[in-house]
Amino acid sequence: MTGVYGAGKSTVVADIGALLESRGERYGVLDVDWLGWFDAGAGPELNERVTLSNVRAVCAAYLEVGVRRLALAWAARDRTQIEATRRAVWVPMAVVRLEVDSAVVHRRLDNDPTEERREDDLRVALEWLTEGRGVGLEDLLLPGTLPVRQISRAICSWLGWL
Repeated sequence: MTGVYGAGKSTVVADIGALLESRGERYGVLDVDWLGWFDAGAGPELNERVTLSNVRAVCAAYLEVGVRRLALAWAARDRTQIEATRRAVWVPMAVVRLEVDSAVVHRRLDNDPTEERREDDLRVALEWLTEGRGVGLEDLLLPGTLPVRQISRAICSWLGWL
């Protein structure tokens, strides 16, 4: 699941986990953006390398214990990042993008209690929307303004998980 900050990716992925759990599925959910939230002072290349290493390790651990459905949320900026993530996870991967406009992003991110993080995420999200970053990377595009359960069901149905 991809889209700008504030699109609802993490919320939808969490709901997909709840749907799968209610069906007795072996699943794992992961917010990739959180796995890359650190600063070692060495720049974006290190950040991306460590994030992919974290994704690889967590997904491998999930698969090792029998997880068969993985739902990942992250703000993927380009095809190179998507392909690197596909290689890190080692399983077939479909990309779903949630589309929202700047008013939705503002409304959602205004509720973030961490002021510095909120301002940074808002700035980046608005840049991405203006530049069209992340657009066209998806295998499935959904409006991020639909009810969360409707989005989750649509994704799971599309993937053949329901």
